[in-house]
Amino acid sequence: MTKHKNEESNINVEEALGTSEVFLSKNKKSLIGGFIGILVIIAVFLIYKNAYATPKEEKAQVAIFLGEEYFNNGQYELALNGDSITFDGLIGFEKEYSGTKAGNLANYYIGISFQKLGQYENAINYLEKFSAKDLMVYPASLMALGNCYVEVNQVDKAIETLKKSASLANNSTISPVALRQAGILLESNGKYKEAIEQYTIIKNNYFDSPISFDIDKYIERATTQLN
Repeated sequence: MTKHKNEESNINVEEALGTSEVFLSKNKKSLIGGFIGILVIIAVFLIYKNAYATPKEEKAQVAIFLGEEYFNNGQYELALNGDSITFDGLIGFEKEYSGTKAGNLANYYIGISFQKLGQYENAINYLEKFSAKDLMVYPASLMALGNCYVEVNQVDKAIETLKKSASLANNSTISPVALRQAGILLESNGKYKEAIEQYTIIKNNYFDSPISFDIDKYIERATTQLN
């Protein structure tokens, strides 16, 4: 019985191998073509990265320097439009180096610059394009974006953006500020219960922040309106 089973097993293996050989024989060209296609894709990616993307990224990091200097010094017009001598402006820079890390960062600088200049629609356009994984700059950009939404009367959008900023940051520097702003906006919309929820998060989770020191009065005010 055991011998019979072993023979059947050997036959099954041989059949499987035979079937595989037939499959490989019939599809040899397709398989080779597919393998070559994968190699071509990998080669194109490596060529793009080494010959184009990496040098462009390095060039962008150097080119953005003056824009950062103007931005950090509060010279927002010069940061945006350049000085007509040594720097062409972050707006042109962002277009030229779109797709690079520096180009992405330029969206933040441009957005904040427009916000400082009171040009909120322009600020929104650029801040919405900015994205990052860090827990400080990106949440800060969202808080700025939320404030810009307020200026163009998109209050609901502002509230959600501020709450997102607080959630992503999850620190005592940004989160309490964003949550309090969201709470105040919720109160202005008559949503007192939701406002209390934001204030309570500050009280319970960010009690070491200066924002929390007088948060009880915000909770009391919203509670009074709720009742």
